[in-house]
Amino acid sequence: MSFAAYCVFCCRRIGTSGPTTKSDLQWKDISNKFTEDHERALWILLKRSQSEDRIVRLQAVQQLAENSHWHDYQYRTVAQACDQRTVIGLARSKDIDLRFFLPPPPLPKVKDDYAIEDELRLLLVSLPQTDLEQCVQYFTSLALRESSQTLAAQRGGLWCFGGNGLPYCETLSKVPSETVELFCLQALVQHSKVSTHCDKIEANGGLQLLQRIYQLRNDSAKIQRNIIHIIGNMALDERLHSSIVRAGWVSILAEAMKSPHVIQSSHASRALANLDRDTVQEKYPDGVYVLHPQYRSSQPIKADVLFIHGLLGAAFKTWRQQDINQPLDVKAFEGEEVYSECWPKTWLASDCPSLRIVSVEYDTHLSDWKTKCPTEDHRKSIAYRSNELLNKLRAAGIGDRPLVWVSHSMGGLLVKKMLVDASKNPEMDKIVNNTRGIIFYSVPHHGSQLAEYSMNARYLLFPSVEVKELSTDSPALKELNDDFLSFAKDKKFPVLSFAETLPTHIGSMIKLHVVPVDSANLGIGDLIPVEVNHLNICKPKKKDTFLYQRTVKFIQDALARELGS
Repeated sequence: MSFAAYCVFCCRRIGTSGPTTKSDLQWKDISNKFTEDHERALWILLKRSQSEDRIVRLQAVQQLAENSHWHDYQYRTVAQACDQRTVIGLARSKDIDLRFFLPPPPLPKVKDDYAIEDELRLLLVSLPQTDLEQCVQYFTSLALRESSQTLAAQRGGLWCFGGNGLPYCETLSKVPSETVELFCLQALVQHSKVSTHCDKIEANGGLQLLQRIYQLRNDSAKIQRNIIHIIGNMALDERLHSSIVRAGWVSILAEAMKSPHVIQSSHASRALANLDRDTVQEKYPDGVYVLHPQYRSSQPIKADVLFIHGLLGAAFKTWRQQDINQPLDVKAFEGEEVYSECWPKTWLASDCPSLRIVSVEYDTHLSDWKTKCPTEDHRKSIAYRSNELLNKLRAAGIGDRPLVWVSHSMGGLLVKKMLVDASKNPEMDKIVNNTRGIIFYSVPHHGSQLAEYSMNARYLLFPSVEVKELSTDSPALKELNDDFLSFAKDKKFPVLSFAETLPTHIGSMIKLHVVPVDSANLGIGDLIPVEVNHLNICKPKKKDTFLYQRTVKFIQDALARELGS
């Protein structure tokens, strides 16, 4: 019997028990009877939520979450009595009442911020220091060397390398201790990408330390996001799930899911999805985020749409609604906390609710003049990124359903490289065979003027590996395009390309047509010039604008068999 049916049954019992005259049936008796039955219903749902039958327990969790008539003490009862699977399921329920969750366990008090800095350094030192992947070792050494207030104040800022897409952070905080903490946290992000290091983080009290910092720095979205990033990486290891739950992280993640900031909520959503082994078969590696659905849903997922950003882009900011024009340099990435609407998460999810919408993130740079990992050059090449992302996407279940790719700028070159590489690897057959279409937003198939400008002005920009690869005379670029055209003509999936027709500001003095129309012309599929610049080609102003409407029509047409009407 469902909970709703049980409630009807209880009401009928109340309505038909004893004489029906008001004088004989006191309101107090009715209230007591209803409370007794309501209490019984709560315990029935709690018991069912722990059933060995997966369908039964999923329905019970859903009914617990959807019922809005519980009293405060009943929420506390659920919080104290539910098991690990239930509390994770509740946290992944839409519009969940936070009273379902116990507050995190109290932590011992510390005298001052310096103690936290010391604990962070001790945690970093406790992690493996030998046989490390070179970039992890580099960032750890950098954090330990520079994590002093004096040096942080002298620098006036920090290098960001934790996957948040910011090449440089200027004056991250006026409080030196927070700056030091962020420096160490970003090194921990790198360690959390290594599963054996996650074990060490947990064994050395890292979950509790991170929680203390999270609570103390509730005014710093960057610090909190880095911490949730670490928890999301640790949640990839099922052996750590019980430790994460016991440490009280589920209640924190459930609250973060309600954040109005898309980056914050998406990091929390990724962490909870990696914890939820009852309804999520896939795992979301570092840099892979689900924009929809971020909660448990009874809506069956019929197909995937995958968003790949380009140079200086990120998983969320690239795909936002068009806002003010900003120059194509580091200043374009200030004020990240006030992003306009992320249209795949809102508009596309609303128009196509049966899609899973995934966005990936990887770091890129225009210039190599700033401090970076000394082994990073080979990691930035399109060939390296292709292999790395393909493995991450397969772990996330990309290829298990029909798929449409959506790419901007250099991200389109990466899509082409991934598909060509996947076609040569039998383990990646699903990605190739389930591709239903590709959208290219200003992709420099034949090179970019940005690369030409950077090469000519190398004394100013010292162009990065990814910029050099965009050169119009790049043999690798021509070979990739030829390989992809041969592959695409054989597969015969639809292709839609948008081309910018307006120049983009590069810094404060230069205007440049980043990807000319002839470079955006792949040679197959439809090519549509649009009167926007390179940054705004993938950022529609409104839901009824041509850019968005043509995009959603292409997706619906490519997936017509799966989506139906």
